[in-house]
Amino acid sequence: MTNFVFSTAIQAGIEAGKYAQVFNSAGVPIGMVRDAATGQFAAHAVGAIVNNSPLAPLVLPMKFVMGCFQMYQTHKGFEAVEMGFQAVQASMGVLQATTAVIGVGTFAGVALSAVNLHQILKLKKAVERLDVKVEKGFINLEELVKGESAAIKKLIAEVVADIKFDSHRLVLVRAYGLFNEAIRRMRSALLVKDINRRNAEIDAARGMLFEALADYRNPQLLSETCAAGQLRRLECSWTIEQSIIATYQVQNEFGAAGDRISKLQQQIRQDALRVIAGCDSDDELDFIFPEITRIHNHDLAALDIWLNQIEWMNALPPSELKQLQSPDFSKSNLAVIGDEKLTATALAIPDEQLFYENLRPKSHFYALRTQLELMLDRELREDYESYIIEQGEIAGHKTLVSSNLEKASDLAVANLFYYFRVRDESDQQAVDYSYKKLAV
Repeated sequence: MTNFVFSTAIQAGIEAGKYAQVFNSAGVPIGMVRDAATGQFAAHAVGAIVNNSPLAPLVLPMKFVMGCFQMYQTHKGFEAVEMGFQAVQASMGVLQATTAVIGVGTFAGVALSAVNLHQILKLKKAVERLDVKVEKGFINLEELVKGESAAIKKLIAEVVADIKFDSHRLVLVRAYGLFNEAIRRMRSALLVKDINRRNAEIDAARGMLFEALADYRNPQLLSETCAAGQLRRLECSWTIEQSIIATYQVQNEFGAAGDRISKLQQQIRQDALRVIAGCDSDDELDFIFPEITRIHNHDLAALDIWLNQIEWMNALPPSELKQLQSPDFSKSNLAVIGDEKLTATALAIPDEQLFYENLRPKSHFYALRTQLELMLDRELREDYESYIIEQGEIAGHKTLVSSNLEKASDLAVANLFYYFRVRDESDQQAVDYSYKKLAV
């Protein structure tokens, strides 16, 4: 469950009854408050909490989500978009840079511990603080592996020398260059006063983003890359998709923005499921499990918030849309709640990593991989539950009923599925063996 956090003054006003949270037509809070007496919009949230932790997506810049309403305000919109695109560029630089460690082909999967979820969170903070520089879409590998073992450094040197990776790198450098130029063009477009010329420039920048997106999603290059490498490329593509969404929102094309957010949510789930299906080693599972869990718990939650906000704005009558543009609507700022907390979190081992390490001794590779799939695809879980109930009845397990399985964790369902599948296959093998004996 996601809860919004407001500035101290606004939060005090909510508790005192001075302000009231705004809900969409489905009764979901959207991160906005009204003045309880006048009904005027007063402030937006400065952050969100999910599962008792600050919402901190791996790919999606929180500046876009928390600055959603300000994008519509002409007096604050440029600042909101500018901060959002700065965050996007920093994120893209780190995500792409780590593909140089993962590699492709025969070097796929090496040195994954050097660029796992924990390491990438620390790198993102280092880039934000300008401790590490990104050039042409790649971080200096000496900076990237500082403090790592000699063995990992040797493996990374082999990746860099790989001819196949070099061809991939050329495509990624070009794609990153296009992306970067599109962002620069977007920033310039926002300064153009003539609305028609501004929209023409935004359209052109969006075209460049689509071109960069095609390179990151190149099917041939993805097919030559291991599951971990695919995940990194796809994360870059999701980042570009969010930039494209922002270009529509800046033009007040709420319908188009909402449609693309919805499609991006579906795309992330489908892409992640394909990555999971391609995972065939413990090393890769150790890498993708915490990362996909983070994306599921935080990035998809952030996209939900963004979509709810966009759809709510799209349904507002003109009079209330005008209120959103009011200069009086300025009691919030663009700060994301707990930046110092997020910095501390980035330096600590992520909850998703600890969660996975706790699960590993309780299961095996296939069940853990299946748990990830069940987390992303609820219909698949229903199929697995039906199989377990059917097999449970055959085996006489009276507690394996729908009401109990609904409360079970994804791991419990995955473990039960494999328990019964192995048992089922053993029974079938025994039957086949008996028939063969009778035939003789």
